[in-house]
Amino acid sequence: MKQNPSRLKFKKNQKPSKSYLLLNENKVFFPKDGLFAIKSNCSGKLVFNQIEACRKSIKRSVRRIGRIKINVFTYFSKTAKGLGVRMGKGKGSHSKWICPIKAGHVICELSGVSSNLSRKALMHASTKLPFKTQVIKLCY
Repeated sequence: MKQNPSRLKFKKNQKPSKSYLLLNENKVFFPKDGLFAIKSNCSGKLVFNQIEACRKSIKRSVRRIGRIKINVFTYFSKTAKGLGVRMGKGKGSHSKWICPIKAGHVICELSGVSSNLSRKALMHASTKLPFKTQVIKLCY
């Protein structure tokens, strides 16, 4: 899985407003491809390591059967200046890449696995995430 975007429109991002994160998600609030999914209950930020840990824990419990789809990508950069650097001289370099998540956003989906196993795998994966989540099922 790719850690950061190939090209950027602007070199460095500005801080997102808090009001943006407090809104509910309007686009991806129900699973599209999978039968079961992890949905965020509150807003927060995901780092690449957390997404990767979530993916690995699902893969470990599901093994070879099933298909995992991850709906989030780290496109937003956080900058930091090095230790011992004096004030001024511009903004710091990229230190980590994050993905801001609103409440109600579907983080990852799972299909092709029995309902019992998929629910257990997603519950185990949700412990790797830094905010409250719930496992939801697609209703036709």
